Amino acid sequence: MGATARNSLSALMKCTVCNDRLPTFFCNLSPQAISELQRVRHTVNYAAGSVVFSEGEPPRGVYLLCKGKIKLSIGASDGKTLILHIAEPGELLGLSSAISRRPYQTTAEAREDCRMVFISQEDLTRLMREHNDICLRVAEHLSQRYSGACQEIRSLALSHSAAGKLAKLLLEWTPDTHDASRPAQLKLAMTHEEMAEMIGTSRETVTRLFAEFKKKQLIQANGSSLLVRNRTGLQNLVGS
Repeated sequence: MGATARNSLSALMKCTVCNDRLPTFFCNLSPQAISELQRVRHTVNYAAGSVVFSEGEPPRGVYLLCKGKIKLSIGASDGKTLILHIAEPGELLGLSSAISRRPYQTTAEAREDCRMVFISQEDLTRLMREHNDICLRVAEHLSQRYSGACQEIRSLALSHSAAGKLAKLLLEWTPDTHDASRPAQLKLAMTHEEMAEMIGTSRETVTRLFAEFKKKQLIQANGSSLLVRNRTGLQNLVGS
């Protein structure tokens, strides 16, 4: 992100914690669009455990996450919950519902104290009509989200076993290194219950699989720290 884009983003967000972490959604917009977005945006804070919006609620607008993490989940008729995604700073939430004027498709819950920027549905729609660059950026974002959803569905469909799904989840969290044969360390920020909700299984199954992975020396766990000892072994499980 260039200096001009950073300055424009800083003026828009009025939030110094976001400058080095946001992606390009608001970058490189015209000065007029930046000025309008600055005028209509509202900064909101959510304490850990707070619900930003719930599945089935009418859309109020979009939320840009500046600080913290947001859990996006959907509920089933049997009461079970499936975690779809953990949003990181820089991600835009609720966009598809705000554009389609259909209820929110997920529940967004703050996993930790969060700072967000809110733009109402009416303001976003008006700005899209008035500024072509904002309209294009929205289309690009929706396209990226669709592609990401397709990849997730494909990977879940190819992983028939819970072991394969858990292995894929751990690999996604593993830092990229030039030497895949070397152990990689990561910090687990989710409980076994939350990981189970992400891969559509039970907490007991996740706990059992962790024990199996340790026995096979695929991983080594110490509290919230996890050492991936055999990345190739986990990769072999993904298609199982």
